[in-house]
Amino acid sequence: MDKKIKWILAAFIVFGFIGFLDAAYLTIEHYNQGILPCYIFEGCDKVTTSKYSEVFGLPVAMFGAIYYLLIVLTAIFYFDAKNKTALNILKIFPSAGFLASIWFVYVQLFVIEAICFYCMISAVTSTALFILSLFLIKFTKNAKQK
Repeated sequence: MDKKIKWILAAFIVFGFIGFLDAAYLTIEHYNQGILPCYIFEGCDKVTTSKYSEVFGLPVAMFGAIYYLLIVLTAIFYFDAKNKTALNILKIFPSAGFLASIWFVYVQLFVIEAICFYCMISAVTSTALFILSLFLIKFTKNAKQK
C-alpha cells in the first residue's frame, strides 16, 4: 500500500474518532437533557433543543455518531483486508457527510440564528473527511496508473 494512502487512512481514523466522540457526547446529552457548556459561541442549547435537532424522533447527533463510527471501522477494515468496497465507501460516504454538514450549518446560521460549538466541530470534522476522500480518490487513481 502506498505510503500516502496509509497516511490518509490514518487521518480518516483520527478525524472519524474525533467526530464520533463529539456526536456521541451530543447524543448522550440529548437523552440526559443536560445543559451543554458552550465555548466560543453562545447558542448550543438553542440549536440542540430546536425542532431541527431530531429526525424521526431520534437526535441528529446519533446519526452522526453512526456515520463517524462507520468511517472509522471502514478505514480499519481496509487497513486489515485491503477490501476495495471499503475503499469505495471511504471515497463516497464523506460526500454525504459534507452535504449534511452544509445543511446543518445553514440551519444554524439562517434558520435558528444560533451556533452550536459542538455542531461546528462536527462540521469541521466532516469537511476534513471530505477533503481526505478527495485525496484518497486522487492517490488511488495515481496508484492504478503506475
